[in-house]
Amino acid sequence: MFNKVLIANRGEIALRILRACSELGIKTVAVHSDVDRDLQHVRLADESVCIGPAAPNLSYLNAPGVIAAAELADVDAIHPGYGFLSENADFAEQVERSGFVFIGPKAETMRIMGDKLSAIQAMKEAGVPCVPGSGCALGDDPDANLAMGREIGYPIMIKASGGGGGRGMRPVFEEKSLLESIALTRSEAGAAFNNDSVYLEKYLEHPRHIEIQVLADNFSNAIHLGERDCSMQRRNQKIIEEAPAPGISKEMRNELGTLCAEACKRIDYRGAGTFEFLYEHGNFYFIEMNTRIQVEHPVTEMVTGIDLVKQQLLIAAGQPLAYEQKDITLAGHAIECRINAEDPYTFLPSPGNIRSYHAAGGRGVRVDSHIYSGYAVPPNYDSLIGKLICHGDDRLETIARTQNALREFVFEGIKTNIPLHQDLLSNEDFRKGGADIHYLERLLDKG
Repeated sequence: MFNKVLIANRGEIALRILRACSELGIKTVAVHSDVDRDLQHVRLADESVCIGPAAPNLSYLNAPGVIAAAELADVDAIHPGYGFLSENADFAEQVERSGFVFIGPKAETMRIMGDKLSAIQAMKEAGVPCVPGSGCALGDDPDANLAMGREIGYPIMIKASGGGGGRGMRPVFEEKSLLESIALTRSEAGAAFNNDSVYLEKYLEHPRHIEIQVLADNFSNAIHLGERDCSMQRRNQKIIEEAPAPGISKEMRNELGTLCAEACKRIDYRGAGTFEFLYEHGNFYFIEMNTRIQVEHPVTEMVTGIDLVKQQLLIAAGQPLAYEQKDITLAGHAIECRINAEDPYTFLPSPGNIRSYHAAGGRGVRVDSHIYSGYAVPPNYDSLIGKLICHGDDRLETIARTQNALREFVFEGIKTNIPLHQDLLSNEDFRKGGADIHYLERLLDKG
């Protein structure tokens, strides 16, 4: 087992990693920007290193600075969390070349799955169902691109090959808009991802977002831990997640999960990962793989009883998986609400000083958060300030438990999106289960 791990992240996920390390007897090193020196995980870590100013590109996205901190602190491994450098294959490669263990997949695997087109090709070869589309990057021949659009059939989604996190996508509903939309998406992709390659996929009009959690070790062992429903989204950003997904049968879960586990073996995957699918009319379509721990991983932990971050650490330390597929069972239901420092209806960020804070509690209630009374939410980073995760015997009990927990929260000094969560959990369509990924946008448009 590792002696010391550097946590290359901030906020709730950094604290989550620190806790897992502490339970395994691993010392921790927290890197932080100059505005984050008072974060909880920085206070609790065995050591801390300031790696730059507030701007992410000068601190948390500064790969040489993170590696220099690892060298200074003489750590064994680096855990990237999610976001920032977590899916940067070049960073993973630099970490390994510098003599440290990267707690995540190999760099070459990240490159395959980080590029949407190579990921789709790899999944097709593994027998994983994919969305009908061009299957390759679009060229510069307008006639050929128009012909491809007609072959797929409108509406169509233009996607950036290097995109992710809900960015680099543009729907097209009529042929007359295709060429201009391709040019715009290419321009935006080049600026955002340093890769202007784009491709076409069929635009599914009423899909749900279903994802499969996997774990794989260095010894060709891979398992799946069931699915999550992440369909409650705004602008492709998830707001509520749950496990298991309403309406997905045990047979469907096992069939798709087995395909994902086998795909892990084919691409020599290691660590925790997530296969993301669109689900419509009884069919699943692969869209991408996240080669890291996800924000919503706690709902899977709640229904399986397995600590995914500990598993990441154990796998990275060279230990074989402690579980076989037959050991995985799903018990009850779990829901996660992402709590953001923002106006609940305009979604404008609400940084500032938290004058008073009280977290929810009770049976089956978990709060993953780094905040405390007196903490100043900075304007420099994502607005996520915590996650409420509730578990119950069934979905309706979990909804009721989540509603109770949301009422218990006290936030004074900033706005949060808790009122939006309360509205959604009372919404009849949400309570039925099975809403598609466009549902929340339609609901908000109605006012």
